[in-house]
Amino acid sequence: MAVKWTGGHSSSVLCLTVSAEGLVVSGAERGELALWDGGGSPAGQLRLPGEDDVTSVVFSARRPSTLYTSHGETISVLDVRALQEPLEHFHVNEEEINCLSVNDTDSFLAAADDSGAIKVVDLESKKAIRSLRHSNICSSVAFRPQRPQSLVSCGLDMQVMLWNLQKARPLWTTNLQECGTEDDSPQSAGQFFNPPLAHSLSVASCGNVFGCGAQDGKVRIFRVTGVKFERELEFQGHSLGVSQVLFMPEAYWLLSGGNDGKVLLWDVGSEVGKQQKSPAKSLQRRKAQAPASSRKNGKLNKVSSSEQAGVVPKLTIEHGEKVNWLSCAEIKGSRRVLVADQSSSVSVYPLPEL
Repeated sequence: MAVKWTGGHSSSVLCLTVSAEGLVVSGAERGELALWDGGGSPAGQLRLPGEDDVTSVVFSARRPSTLYTSHGETISVLDVRALQEPLEHFHVNEEEINCLSVNDTDSFLAAADDSGAIKVVDLESKKAIRSLRHSNICSSVAFRPQRPQSLVSCGLDMQVMLWNLQKARPLWTTNLQECGTEDDSPQSAGQFFNPPLAHSLSVASCGNVFGCGAQDGKVRIFRVTGVKFERELEFQGHSLGVSQVLFMPEAYWLLSGGNDGKVLLWDVGSEVGKQQKSPAKSLQRRKAQAPASSRKNGKLNKVSSSEQAGVVPKLTIEHGEKVNWLSCAEIKGSRRVLVADQSSSVSVYPLPEL
């Protein structure tokens, strides 16, 4: 069973982040922020001015006590050592912000919003230096590790884009509705009715591989090669939309969370880098290398061999509620998955040794 962290919020938790030092912060509706200690008790609470929903929280890469938060159209900077009124605000977006990302040199912050814009802020001058754009809501943006000028984004226009801050136009774009047309599965035929609106992105620690979760229940894995990226892998992860994907610090372990109430753990490392003309077809014919397992009510169970055709999750957590956000933290010496959903609590699940 999940351990529930309670007492930090009075409404739905929308986002989570974990600092390099292991501090956990959650953001919720109506401007609520909570800082948690390792035992799951609130160590600090704050309601941001304006009481707009807190939609994204991210720690500075170089200053582990500095926290960036988005609420409405505003980005606020806070010091978690004293969770009080924000130190400063940026107001560069014109519509509600959905996602923040800070590069690993702490020089730029990107904010994706409902207008489709991604505003890039120079954190030294505190000014927007770039406005990148999707044609519909931009749901997720992520800087690539070790490449402070490079970022990827996705949106409800079904586009996934690769950007370099020296250019205002994307270096490369893929439309998810066209991506994977080699797959003749019923899911592909049904894309007209359940289009692959892109909800979430995460970049692996190598900086060259990233995952995307979409409304059609699929997870897609891409590899960046120079100024473009190619689809490496595509698999049906969830029965409903994939709301969150998260690469863990290990090279190619990926968590996905869905509107079906499931949290799945995948090992895509054995598949990434294989040269295949039709990855979707060939993966369906190939058996998984390792047995999958399922966790329900805290118990770890083997998944039947009939489910092991193609790419299968190494772990299934039956969370039961639509997933708003996923994060991962080291707590008391072991790795845990943190899940935010429609409730006012944060659910914490243990992970097996990887």
